[in-house]
Amino acid sequence: MSRVTPSKRPAAGIRPRARTIVPGDRAPQPQPLGAAAERARRRIRNRDSYRRRMLVAADAVAALLVCGTVAELSGDPAATLVALAYVPVWVLLSKLQGLYDRDHRTLRHLTVDEFPQLLTWALTGTLALGFLMVATATDTFDRVFVGVFVVALVSALFLRALARLLWRRLTSPERAIIVGDGALAQAARRKLELFPDTHVHVVNTAPTNGARESGTILSERLVGVERVILACQALNEEVLAQYVRVCRMLEIKLSVVPPVRGMFGTAVELRHIADLPVVEYNTWNVSRSTLFLKRALDVSIALGVGILLLPVAALVGLAVRLDSKGPIIFSQRRAGRYGRPFTLYKFRTMVCDAEARLSEVVCLDRLPEPVFKLEWDPRVTRVGRFLRRSSLDELPQILNVLKGDMSLVGPRPEQVELVERYSAEERFRLDVKPGITGPMQVFGRGQLTFEERLAVEREYIENHSIARDGLLLALTVGVVVGRRGAY
Repeated sequence: MSRVTPSKRPAAGIRPRARTIVPGDRAPQPQPLGAAAERARRRIRNRDSYRRRMLVAADAVAALLVCGTVAELSGDPAATLVALAYVPVWVLLSKLQGLYDRDHRTLRHLTVDEFPQLLTWALTGTLALGFLMVATATDTFDRVFVGVFVVALVSALFLRALARLLWRRLTSPERAIIVGDGALAQAARRKLELFPDTHVHVVNTAPTNGARESGTILSERLVGVERVILACQALNEEVLAQYVRVCRMLEIKLSVVPPVRGMFGTAVELRHIADLPVVEYNTWNVSRSTLFLKRALDVSIALGVGILLLPVAALVGLAVRLDSKGPIIFSQRRAGRYGRPFTLYKFRTMVCDAEARLSEVVCLDRLPEPVFKLEWDPRVTRVGRFLRRSSLDELPQILNVLKGDMSLVGPRPEQVELVERYSAEERFRLDVKPGITGPMQVFGRGQLTFEERLAVEREYIENHSIARDGLLLALTVGVVVGRRGAY
């Protein structure tokens, strides 16, 4: 193996690094940092710095909106001045919550992931502002408490999401290399394609030669790269330590896809007992209190949304009737929990004889998998195509939720004829009620393969919780607005 020995005077654009010992080197040698690596390092720092500044600006604007709320609800100039002087405290509380230091650590970080921290931030900030008002003898806090809390939480969520959207528009994607081959590397690339909000562009893929590579050769391979995604089936502790060492030296971000992906499954959680990592498996059922609370939330939210969107439903029904002949509501037998059939309601999006014409577009007996979704179905009407793209055709399923056949969140309800073709391993998705929205609709919709769809639904079922339902409902809003993967 050839070795690179730096000269006494470094060339232009190259500056000597501190001595670093890496496997494969006989003795500590200076590690040169080329111009390309320096530019990559600068891009990483600038990108992360821009995002932090934009998030700080979002929190500051949210704090100013709180000041406006105090002024509007209290009518007290002294209370408004206290709220204005309190603006930097909101930003400080965000920093203490770690809300400026999470994005750069993860491959994909969304604003909805921060909801628990933002909830704590809004409550803590509101209470602290209240104590400050009481201490300064402004007797108005009891009149503005609810308003301050709601405005702080809602505005922070919206403005932070807007800041990240603008950041993705204003900065170039992160240059990444996928190290590995086979199914694991393909799965990593597939997820980056499905979720462009990761803001990552794969510039190269490469196999790993394990610990046989010296630190110098590995450094040269990673020049100009800003993130390494290690997706290697042959990963071992020595190889991982090598990549961690080099990525830390070059200040390159590192993400690792576990090679024992199938062994880990989805119902796992990583904990630590001191320095000992422990993988905890979720092998128990959802508690009855969780199911009761889920049902209560389903009914209350479905009633509220149904009443609110009643005028929209009336306009949709009128459009369906004027566009083509046939009933406004389409009903079909679908498989519910444990495979029990129920009648699902939707606004009709196809011609009235669509069921009779099914054999023209697909033969269920010849399907390689028990699922089908046509990107261009000739039976879909003009209005129906718009309703599908906007998900408005799903509104009547609120009735299914109120009846108890469905939930707001759950696996997609499938036709009985297709469920009858499920294997024993695929019937796990029938263990919970189907939902209007769910992991499939949020994590790819029609772009998912059947295997990918089962994977995200298994992850949801094995980690079932009220918080997970809330997260999926929040993510649904962005998916419906973006209309990506809907047809």
